[in-house]
Amino acid sequence: MEHQNFAQKQRLAYIDFKLLFTGYIMRSEIVTRFELGLAAASRDLSLYKERAPDNMRYDNGAKKYFITNGFKPIFKHDTRTSLMKIAHQISDSFDAVGDVDFPVTAPTQLNVPDLFVVARLSQAVINQRPVKVTYTSLTSGTSERVLVPHTIVDNGLRWHVRAYDRKTQSFRDFVLTRISDVAVLADSVDEVESASYDTHWQAPLTLELVPHPVNVQHPQAIEMDYGMDEGVLAVNTKVALAGYLLRRWNVDCSGMASLRGAAYQLHLRNSNVLDGINELVIAPGYSGNKSLNRS
Repeated sequence: MEHQNFAQKQRLAYIDFKLLFTGYIMRSEIVTRFELGLAAASRDLSLYKERAPDNMRYDNGAKKYFITNGFKPIFKHDTRTSLMKIAHQISDSFDAVGDVDFPVTAPTQLNVPDLFVVARLSQAVINQRPVKVTYTSLTSGTSERVLVPHTIVDNGLRWHVRAYDRKTQSFRDFVLTRISDVAVLADSVDEVESASYDTHWQAPLTLELVPHPVNVQHPQAIEMDYGMDEGVLAVNTKVALAGYLLRRWNVDCSGMASLRGAAYQLHLRNSNVLDGINELVIAPGYSGNKSLNRS
């Protein structure tokens, strides 16, 4: 593929994606999608056929190219990325999203951050600048704060920014939808306010997840769900993110797997790794330090 220009790679990837996820491709679809003439679309199909002669066959009656049993994609289509694009109708021009009503959907997002809040935080991180924000906290209400952000995070339920808070002189998580105003400041950032000093962000943590020993009648089903190896899924994460992960997947973090109910299908086998980590109070069944370094 190295000899093709960018535009032609887009079109070949479109053909590859369309065959893989719909089972067919028509010349007219290439014409419409890329505003080409029929001759140019025919050349793309011929080139694709040259690159992957066993990937498709032409049906004169249907006037379509159909996928074959020997199909092997010539582009890498990451499963997570492809499902995300299809479910949310997001196209990068290397796919058929927008052209096809794919039978894939996703739960409605209950909260979406303001675009300009995200943009200004991104500017601040990239240019290593602090920001002045108006923030509404569950515990202290609305106030102005000066933060030094280093990472914007999707924790699976909502978006937050990990930042050094000059008011409390600590690293904390700030929910993006609770930020009503952001101003990027011209001040410099001290080294101690940088991500390298955020110990809980830097510290790795391995979680060993297993089928719940009480709530799950057929553990093989759970092993298949999560691609477990010998009944265990080892998840490498960071201390600062572990609580969100455990809460999102309803992992029973109690030492004796004491949580009951169909919602708890996973158990944290090595629950001792959570000892003394205050961010993990949101993890189901966690009984450690109840102070919480969040806002």
